[in-house]
Amino acid sequence: MATNVLRNRPLWLKLLAAFVLLLAALAALLAFFPWDTLREPINRYVSEKTGRKFEITRRLDVGIGLRGATVKADGIEFANPPWARDPYLVKAERAEFDIRLWPLITQKVVIPRLALSSPTLGLQVEPDGRRTWALGKDTSDPGTVPVIGLMQVDGGAVDFLAKHLGVDLHADVSYDTSRGRLPLSFRIKGRYKGQPLSAEGRTGNVLQLRAAGQPPFPLEVDGAAGHTRLKASGTVTDLADLDGIQARFDLKGQTLGALFPLLGIALPETSPYALSGDLRKSGKLWEVAGLKGRLGLSDIAGDMRFDKAGQVPHLAGELRSKVMDMDDLGPLIGLPPTERSAKAVEGVAPPPTIKQVKRAAGAKVLPTATLDFDRLRAMNADVKYAAERIRNVRDVPLDHGSVQIKLNNGVLALDPLDLGVGGGKLAGAIRIDATQNPADIRASLDLRNMQLNRLVPKIETMRSSFSRLDGRINLSGRGNSVASWLGGASGDVVALTGRGRFSNLLLEFMGLDGAEIIKFLLRGDQNVELRCAAMAFDVDKGVMTSRSMVLDTADTVFYATGQANLATEKLDFVVRPEPKDASILSLRSPLVIGGSFGAPTGGVQAGPLAERGLAALVLGALNPLLALAATIETGPGQDADCKGVLAEAQKPSAGAAAVGAAKAKGAKKP
Repeated sequence: MATNVLRNRPLWLKLLAAFVLLLAALAALLAFFPWDTLREPINRYVSEKTGRKFEITRRLDVGIGLRGATVKADGIEFANPPWARDPYLVKAERAEFDIRLWPLITQKVVIPRLALSSPTLGLQVEPDGRRTWALGKDTSDPGTVPVIGLMQVDGGAVDFLAKHLGVDLHADVSYDTSRGRLPLSFRIKGRYKGQPLSAEGRTGNVLQLRAAGQPPFPLEVDGAAGHTRLKASGTVTDLADLDGIQARFDLKGQTLGALFPLLGIALPETSPYALSGDLRKSGKLWEVAGLKGRLGLSDIAGDMRFDKAGQVPHLAGELRSKVMDMDDLGPLIGLPPTERSAKAVEGVAPPPTIKQVKRAAGAKVLPTATLDFDRLRAMNADVKYAAERIRNVRDVPLDHGSVQIKLNNGVLALDPLDLGVGGGKLAGAIRIDATQNPADIRASLDLRNMQLNRLVPKIETMRSSFSRLDGRINLSGRGNSVASWLGGASGDVVALTGRGRFSNLLLEFMGLDGAEIIKFLLRGDQNVELRCAAMAFDVDKGVMTSRSMVLDTADTVFYATGQANLATEKLDFVVRPEPKDASILSLRSPLVIGGSFGAPTGGVQAGPLAERGLAALVLGALNPLLALAATIETGPGQDADCKGVLAEAQKPSAGAAAVGAAKAKGAKKP
């Protein structure tokens, strides 16, 4: 009866029943299959396919599912290629991993989960692309690299070597459930980017190397590379690409410039720093929000973004300081930080300071350190910076400042550059083309409405009241340091002022007027009317030649001529006073200013002074009272043509000075 029923059923139902029975039989076979009998054949097969020894040393078991399989191996040894330093890619007491079956058809290895017990890993990468973890015989083929999702370990060690990248690291890992949500701890020693590195930290027991859609795992790290120290705490979703980072960090170091070899971010040389903020990474975009801290004696705050998605990485952001200390600007132009600045950040070993680096006799004042323009080609940038107050400016009365820094294909532009100086403004642009060697550097700066009594605060204590100063600097040239650029620059430098008042004491000492000095000592300082003043230079290949140097007062007109050599830093000026008043006890002779920038010298011109001294000596021999006749000044000086003086100072001479000034003006935005 039953037989008849089965015979009467449709054919498709018979086939389905047979297929189900076959699957059941296959499942039973797989469940009870003695997988360990395949251990030796698998060892031989993997060894032959990869070209290196693979061995499951004790026991093998496999669980088969519809989409994948779970492989359990007691004792596993997988050798590295013969060119590797470490003998084993992996050696572990036990290994368990899930593997996708269908990708194997296209020879792609996908391992969603890998668990290792007491492993030692030997990872190495070579300049030609060879990697020890590539599974095929061609270890430079990226298609042979397995895709690993979650990785679990309960202790062990990892070595990673990449000599061409300056990386040689050893990590020890331990696992302890009593540590709560961060049971896995690690310690790292070695070198990174050529610098000594040490780090320690904790994570969850599951490392998400590539685990899309999985919750992030926690991570804490405290490490140091050279003089740079990092503390961070947060979460990561993709360890292989360092993606999905959400972390709070504290960063300290001697100079931000040291981050370039570590992170590839071309930051300038700075004083020691301590910064903190919130770090996020999504894909190729790194973001720092709420950045705050110190750069030497200055505070710093803002937000930054570093995008590596394009062919050239791009840095952008806005930074600000409530107080910026001038001592912190030295490293930007090749000077070491001052002792104050070098010791301003607790926990950072101070770099060499100005006091520790003694200037040799005859050494230059202008910074000669070669600026690292090569790193300007490593990225592009657009960063704005503003300082509400500038302090410790010594004799330069800077009040506040702001600048927009743009870096595009190796060309750096500080434009606009805006500084508050002595109640006025210094504004303009500086452009550095680092695609050329030496770099093409152009500076175009205009000074407007600066109060002269703030420029010379010592004279302000003499109750002086100066007029306002205008000026400009237009210089262009080539160089790889501040000194080499100025030593070959061309253009013009101008400073102009109109009517005002200031102390006559300076004038009388400059003119060596004994009677006026005596009057000052008896009656006190007196203010003198300033009619006009101009100081203009033509600059030709580093030589500043006076074009117009006039100081006209109600008492005296001073005319000056000479040169300042920016290459040799030598001074050679003669100042000729032409008094407008009659006076006795006057030994007015031309003043000679010489020496160098670092050691200037000054004095009267010997010839005219000697003539008056000899006359006084002869007359004094006849009658002491007649000696005074040789020191009487009849005052032949005349008022200067102030309008003509200021007009002449405004125009650079033809030739290299005019060409250099025109090039410098090209640094500004059109």
